[in-house]
Amino acid sequence: MDRPLLHLVFGGEVESPSGNVFVDSDNLHIVGMFPNYDEALQAWRAASQARVDEAHTKYVIVHLHRLVDPDHPEATGQENP
Repeated sequence: MDRPLLHLVFGGEVESPSGNVFVDSDNLHIVGMFPNYDEALQAWRAASQARVDEAHTKYVIVHLHRLVDPDHPEATGQENP
């Protein structure tokens, strides 16, 4: 069995729609942790689309597996967003 490549999805109000500076880290919406990129992407899309009319709300995917094990071969993958 492949080991999970953990991803965190969260979002909140940002200073600028083109930036990644969150206004209030105490009020971030933690969508969840996911065992692979595909599941994280689905959660990110759902959360982002639910707030599509709120220009200053942004959701992101954090590749936790890259932080926990930077020497793992998949830590340098080309996953986005």
